[in-house]
Amino acid sequence: MSAIKFYVGIHQPADARHFDLACISINRLRGRKKTVDCGDVLVDSGAFTELEKYGCYRYGVEEYAADIRRLHTAGVVSISAAVAQDYMCEAWMLEKTGLTVEEHQRLTIDRYDALVACDLPVPVLPVLQGFSPSSYAKHVADYGDRLKFGMWVGVGSVCKRQGDPRAIVAVLSAIRAACPDLRLHGFGVKTTALLHPGVREMLYSADSMAWSLAARKQGRNANDWQEARTFADRINAWAAPLEWQLEMFA
Repeated sequence: MSAIKFYVGIHQPADARHFDLACISINRLRGRKKTVDCGDVLVDSGAFTELEKYGCYRYGVEEYAADIRRLHTAGVVSISAAVAQDYMCEAWMLEKTGLTVEEHQRLTIDRYDALVACDLPVPVLPVLQGFSPSSYAKHVADYGDRLKFGMWVGVGSVCKRQGDPRAIVAVLSAIRAACPDLRLHGFGVKTTALLHPGVREMLYSADSMAWSLAARKQGRNANDWQEARTFADRINAWAAPLEWQLEMFA
């Protein structure tokens, strides 16, 4: 299987010291002064929580940018990128906002433009949104020349398609057909998709907190970093030589 750059999602910033790569929500980092001891952190915009709970963003783009700038300037976090404040496009999320897929796509680009205009000292990760594969391809076209050659770009609204990884493959294929050079990042991709050869072949990177949900469902501690470690090791092992895989799961 192809290797992907895997950022394990964690609840507590202090637990990042156990990982080389981690994905942490800005909602967990906002106001933090103590250093997050991790090699590389992808800062998530907290989009899912904001829209799922409130139907909107409680924090404007400028406030989000100020938080990112402070975290970087104060050396609190080594930030690989700050994810733009996107709008997911699942039907139940549209019900939260009362808007359409097209309006969510437009707002996603508007917020990306506004964050880029803040001239942050770290990269901004744009996000492609949609529902059908063709709508994702349309969103690529909507971004236009904002998407530079080889750019690292997030793919949203795929975390609920885990039952059939072929649905994720269809989305990624449509994006690749529209712009084959992009380095795609899968948000919230769960185990079934992360281990699917077709998904891994088209992703440059991914993040996931599936370990936490699994631990809770199975009666274990959903905040235990060791659960996250076991999960991350499993995902990363699938790109390792067969001998290591056999040793990992013996």
